[in-house]
Order: sequence, then C-alpha cells, then structure tokens
Amino acid sequence: MKKILIDSGPLIALFDRNDKYHLASVEFIKSNNSELVTTLASVTETLHLLDFNRNAQIDFLGWVNVGAVTLETITSFDLLRIKELTIKYSNLPMDFADACLVFLAEKLNINTVATIDRDFDVYRLKGKKSFTILIK
Repeated sequence: MKKILIDSGPLIALFDRNDKYHLASVEFIKSNNSELVTTLASVTETLHLLDFNRNAQIDFLGWVNVGAVTLETITSFDLLRIKELTIKYSNLPMDFADACLVFLAEKLNINTVATIDRDFDVYRLKGKKSFTILIK
C-alpha cells in the first residue's frame, strides 16, 4: 500500500468543524486509499491546537488508536538530522513537527504529504526533490 505523510494541519481541521479546511480534510480522508503516516510530534501539535475542546482531543486520540494513521518513531539518533533540517530552514522557521515529517520523508522515501502548510512548497528532500502536496 502506498504511504503518504500527514501533517497536523489536516488533522486539526478534521476534528475542528470551524476550521476553514475542515471540509477539504474530511473529503481527503474519505477518498484516501493510502496509508497515512505521521509522528508523535504531529500528534502532540494536533492535540495542543485542539485544546479548545477536550471532546475533540478525545475523538482524535480514539481515531489514531483505531489505526487511522501509522505513528513512526523518532529516536535520539534521528535528532541530528532533524537539527540539520531545522538549521537549514531556520528562515521559515521550520518547527519540530515539520522537521520530523521531512526527516521521515527522507527515511521512508515518501515524497507525498497531506498538508495545508505552505512551507512544504519550500522544503526539499535529498537531491532537491520537491514534495507532492495534497489538500493545500
């Protein structure tokens, strides 16, 4: 099965009916046939930004728990590359969750990301390869 990365933006929008990307995120999830991959950093960011509604946080955790997304582990050994990416894109600035996703893209050879974050238009994989962006 094809794997794609998913950023926190669509995850937040999926569980926040007032988010301007809510409908686009719902449609994306309904039509998606690929395995969604993310990191604990994106899950943490999502929960932090859903802090206005405890039920939304609980629903999101339940959704993740039933396997809606695959959580890839980031280890202490991965932090050097994540640090390098953060320095490289410090002019944006790149946050930790985005750096983890770009790292995973390199590690797992995935160049497709579901995001509403325009920074992924700038981020590059090794070999200067750009991301294919879904949702936007």
